[in-house]
Amino acid sequence: MNDNEEVADPDPPESPGAPLTRRALRERVVASRPGAGAPGDGTGVVAGSSPAHARRRRAGRIATVFAVVGTAALVFGSAVAVTAAVTAPPLVDAPASVANGDLEVSVQGSQSEPLPPVTESLPSPVVAPEVTGDDICASADLTAALDARDTAAAVAAAGGAESFRSAVAAGTAPCVRLDDPTFEWVVVNKSRPYDPVDYRPADLVAPDGVRNIPGTALRSAVSSALSALVADAAADGAGEIALLSGFRSYDTQVDTYSSHVNARGTDGADEISARPGHSEHQAGLAADVVACGAGGCGGLDDLAGTAQGDWVAEHAWEYGFIVRYEEGFTGVTGYVPEPWHLRYVGTDLARHYHEGGWHTLESFFGLPAAPDYDS
Repeated sequence: MNDNEEVADPDPPESPGAPLTRRALRERVVASRPGAGAPGDGTGVVAGSSPAHARRRRAGRIATVFAVVGTAALVFGSAVAVTAAVTAPPLVDAPASVANGDLEVSVQGSQSEPLPPVTESLPSPVVAPEVTGDDICASADLTAALDARDTAAAVAAAGGAESFRSAVAAGTAPCVRLDDPTFEWVVVNKSRPYDPVDYRPADLVAPDGVRNIPGTALRSAVSSALSALVADAAADGAGEIALLSGFRSYDTQVDTYSSHVNARGTDGADEISARPGHSEHQAGLAADVVACGAGGCGGLDDLAGTAQGDWVAEHAWEYGFIVRYEEGFTGVTGYVPEPWHLRYVGTDLARHYHEGGWHTLESFFGLPAAPDYDS
């Protein structure tokens, strides 16, 4: 450096018309304060602060202001929330759909699986009532009907077919005797013989308008029912139905059973024929029917599969008959299937038997199975 070269003053004096710099402005302000001295003048008082100190002071003041404002906002917000909770109306104006449980829920995302339906209440379990039977024998009307041997009136007095059946099955109707052959509901099987064993009904009548191959008869009500069945089957186009066997006396059954024993042996005979005193034919309540055509009438085994056989299976109950020995129930009845053997029980009980899906009189009346004879 040249010793004679002048060194530029880092803080040259301000020209009268030149604008003030920030530094100059600060120094003027400090100089104008009372008792202020120039920096380093020995007075012990610092005339001005550095810019960093000023910035820190401003930041502190700004932070204080924000703190005050934040506190005020919290206080104000809490007050508003409390006021809203106290003064808000009760939630009674909800839409009817909400009150009824019909909530509409929107779920973002896959819509491939629909939401489960809203259940208003859990379903009550359905418990089938226990059948114990009613005290139907306390009915004066039932007593009168039993004395008159009026089956239809007795069932009606008991409150209908199901009330009658359930009471008998439960053992709470001692006035109804299932072993009395004068009633249409009598149950005769291998363990329930007639009493007396040679019982014979008094009102035997040949059915009108029916081809009667052996010239036999039936109880009066049974005969009328069979006449109606045969006429309606023909009118429906099913063909002619004939009566092959009706009432058989005790003595006749002795001969019938003996012929089967001679042909098949005792075990074989017991599968297809009743022993004397155990046959439903003896009560005049059973009819063995066959199908007839242009070539004459077929045998008992020929009925199944014919138009007449199908019609009988579908409509016999409408006339008071049931097919007594069905396929698959030999273990209960003791007999092989006999689709030709129609047993009359009256229209009310036959309808209930059919609609209830019953297959044997034993189960219908709560009796034990009778596959074999007691002795």
